[in-house]
Amino acid sequence: MDSHEVLREVFKKTSAKQIAADLQLSLSLIYKWAEPPSDDAGSGANNPLDRVGQLIKATRDPRIAQWVAEQTGGFFIRNPASLHHTGQLIPLTNDIVQEFADMLATIASSAADNKITHEEAKKIRARWEELKSVTESFVRACESGNFGDVHRAADGAKKPEKS
Repeated sequence: MDSHEVLREVFKKTSAKQIAADLQLSLSLIYKWAEPPSDDAGSGANNPLDRVGQLIKATRDPRIAQWVAEQTGGFFIRNPASLHHTGQLIPLTNDIVQEFADMLATIASSAADNKITHEEAKKIRARWEELKSVTESFVRACESGNFGDVHRAADGAKKPEKS
């Protein structure tokens, strides 16, 4: 779905007039965001969703997507299709265990003096977000069947040769 289509759908449930007032922008600009861009024979304006997408592409920094996701109480997960494997599941599961161990070490280190500062809480949050992302990517890859060929290949290797 294109960004202007997303905004068009959002405006069906949220008042464009209220959005304009909240953002202190003109109502006409808000409506232009829901139109196709002018280079697609529309009269739409470059909308905030397009700008965020351009910023992410320009920086190649997932922290922007993470920040946007956090604004709605969620978290960013990389596309599991980008999770490449060598055919060995153990190293990937070890990565999850290592991320968990790193998070626990961060918590233990932060709590050693029986208090957790704001900076320590930020470090704990960062470790937690990384653990969730790595684990969710792995689970989604499993659900998508990304590791099915590995299992079939292993089964094929175990079959005795016909004589």
